[in-house]
Amino acid sequence: MSTTQPKAKNKVSIAHVFKTIVWPRRGALSVGLLLIIISRLAGLILPGSTKYLMDDVIAKHDLQMLKWLLIVVTLAIIVQSITSFVLTNLLSVEAQRLISVLRANVQKQILRLPISFFDNTKSGVLVSRIMSDVEGVRNLVGTGLVQMVGGILTSLICLIVLIRINALMTLYVLVPVAVFGFIALKAFAYIRPVFRERGKLNAEVTGRLTETLNGVRVIKGFNAEAQEIRTFEKGVESLFENVRKSLTSTSLVTSSATFLLGLASVGIMGFSGYSIIGGDMSPGDFISFTLFLGFMIAPIVQMSNIGSQLTEAFAGLDRTEEIMNMDPEDDGSTRTVRLETVTGDISFRDVSFAYEEGKTVLKDINFDAPAGSVTALVGTSGSGKTTLAGLAASFLNPTQGRVTVDDIDLATISLDSYRSNLGVVLQDDFLFEGTIRENIRFPRPHATDDELLRAARAAHVLEFTDRFDAGLDTVIGERGVKLSGGQRQRVAIARAILADPRILILDEATSNLDTESESLIQESLKSLMKGRTTFVIAHRLSTIRQAEQILVVEQGQIVERGRHEELIEKKGRYFELYTYQARI
Repeated sequence: MSTTQPKAKNKVSIAHVFKTIVWPRRGALSVGLLLIIISRLAGLILPGSTKYLMDDVIAKHDLQMLKWLLIVVTLAIIVQSITSFVLTNLLSVEAQRLISVLRANVQKQILRLPISFFDNTKSGVLVSRIMSDVEGVRNLVGTGLVQMVGGILTSLICLIVLIRINALMTLYVLVPVAVFGFIALKAFAYIRPVFRERGKLNAEVTGRLTETLNGVRVIKGFNAEAQEIRTFEKGVESLFENVRKSLTSTSLVTSSATFLLGLASVGIMGFSGYSIIGGDMSPGDFISFTLFLGFMIAPIVQMSNIGSQLTEAFAGLDRTEEIMNMDPEDDGSTRTVRLETVTGDISFRDVSFAYEEGKTVLKDINFDAPAGSVTALVGTSGSGKTTLAGLAASFLNPTQGRVTVDDIDLATISLDSYRSNLGVVLQDDFLFEGTIRENIRFPRPHATDDELLRAARAAHVLEFTDRFDAGLDTVIGERGVKLSGGQRQRVAIARAILADPRILILDEATSNLDTESESLIQESLKSLMKGRTTFVIAHRLSTIRQAEQILVVEQGQIVERGRHEELIEKKGRYFELYTYQARI
């Protein structure tokens, strides 16, 4: 069986992120870096001008220099504003483009995963994995990463200026800054798994909420609103506790910055006071030192916030990478045979299957379904009928044995070439939100109107759509909620008729039909099944009397096989099921 487990659960490395996300967008990021450098250099003009303002303009009453000083500072502010505007627009757009690409890639990967993965994962969880987990990458390609680089550059330039003004005072400042950096690194290392857990919790809460909204009729029907409210409240409480942990860590970083940088300020006041009184510093040097110190520290504090955003981005990428590393249903390595034409001869040879190791559902199944024949699967609920049909549809792979199509092992056939010849009418008759016309046309979007009408007529869909004002263009709501069960079933059958498959799987295809509708559908199904290899699963045994072979499945094994009349004469298990239904 295809595994749905990740190949590895290691955290996403910086090298991997650089190779797959940053480097392919090096053009936009290079322009962004150039703009941030220009912006930050322009931003340093203001603190640098204060020394000249104090020591030359004010002290010497030099109005000419004041004029030039104001012009230079104004130009610097204009340059800084323009570069910041262009930077934000350029990288924000690129970040959103990346998010859309990643979402599409994750959705594509999820749709390639085996059916068993979907059986074990809530749809709401998958929606969260696709839509929410990739959001954080905007901080890698957006302004976050570039601002971090710009902040480092600004801090380094300010550090050089500060050393030139007063090396001893600068050394004193660096001690609390270094302590702050150490605390920040430890905090971010703690936060990353917290963010990763938040993504999981958010997906679970979203998944449950999606189920609640989809099942609102069941909830109200059983007066279970209070129960669902408690379940959701428990989920959001867990989410709150996770957020509280991250807030505690980030507040520790912020508080540490306030305390340590406050100590640095006290030291600066003392050092500068002694230096100015002793004549080692001018008032202009002091003001300039203070402003450059602020320009050095501000990016460091800002980088703590950016660091939190980048940590969240890496946590989201960790979860995204788990999905991307899962083995797809068909990766092209083993399913290398492409079917050009399909006759439809299907055989099961010593087939066994288990959803979980040690819990066999089917045991040693052997039978042939010749091309164009109808094979009916009957038995009690849980006997293995749907699993057997799932193997024929390639939704599942045998644990042991082989399923062959035209004498070719189905496990070696590419899924797209096989399923393009497959049609299914499943028990839950799933319909998509949209119109009846769109749902029938789903397997062949480019089918003509005449082809669509023939399919709708054959499935007796027109008999109820003619009563709707919009006809086939009637919007049926999510999962076809505006239609009755029988109407949904007829639309699903029309969809299969339009697909014109060589192999057909009918899983309880008439389960939701009343007696009158069933008789109409039986006629259309006869036309649909003609010349096609068909597997029919039905609890109503009256629907399978014309099958070439009937397989009675009990506890995962075929206990009887034959035509209807033969099995009735045997008076075995099939006879018991048939006569029991006749009494009902």
